[in-house]
Amino acid sequence: MTDSRVTVDRDGHILLIGFNRPEKRNAADYQLLQELSRAYGELERDPELRCGLVYAHGDHFTGGLDLADVAPRIGPDGLDITADDGINPWQVSGQQLTKPVVIAVQGICLTLGIELVLASDIAIAAESTTFAQIEVGRGILPFGGATIRFPRAVGWGNAMRWILTGDTFDAAEALRIGLVQEVVPDGEQFDRALTIARRVAAQAPLAVQAALANAKLAVREGDAAAEARLQPELVRLVQTEDSQIGMRAFLTRTEANFVGR
Repeated sequence: MTDSRVTVDRDGHILLIGFNRPEKRNAADYQLLQELSRAYGELERDPELRCGLVYAHGDHFTGGLDLADVAPRIGPDGLDITADDGINPWQVSGQQLTKPVVIAVQGICLTLGIELVLASDIAIAAESTTFAQIEVGRGILPFGGATIRFPRAVGWGNAMRWILTGDTFDAAEALRIGLVQEVVPDGEQFDRALTIARRVAAQAPLAVQAALANAKLAVREGDAAAEARLQPELVRLVQTEDSQIGMRAFLTRTEANFVGR
């Protein structure tokens, strides 16, 4: 559809999810939020998909919420942006994505853009990217997970420095504090993110999902809960077809082609 706010394409086992409202600096209106949640739902449901790559068409990742469109939809219970067949991309509704997401950002990356970086697993930024968590200057708080994930990812003081002031910071600062994992020359962020996503998708998918799930469990329920799952998960994975493929590849020094079973 030409009026789609989010493009969805496939690159092998990777789902490419693109913000597609460049004329509005990819500001997220309700339609974009719903389409984004549907794309995440597709990534979660399809067993052939092993990794997501989120990016943006145009010069900017996102100018944040389109408040004129979204604010009137905030009701007594808040704002529900999840489509019937979707998953909240910021994963603050109780449902967690079981597959990894790589994200590439450029231009301006405001509010929900930062929160989507924080909800992803590996982030690549173009060197001229600028970031800002400006909700407090609009009389609201970040409600896509920044208050939860930002301090955990970059440290309390670093997170509060940007959440409580709404000030703008650059890609070098984002890299310094650990918000993003790599900074690349402008225009190279998508290709670099795709290279990493392909590396992730080439690994044993059940093992990738188990590793991701255990790390998320540790964050949500603590080390003891994650520790209790390590041996059972090892036993489960060693019985999979992919484990045998991986062992044979190791012994024969050949490339493993995993099947997800």
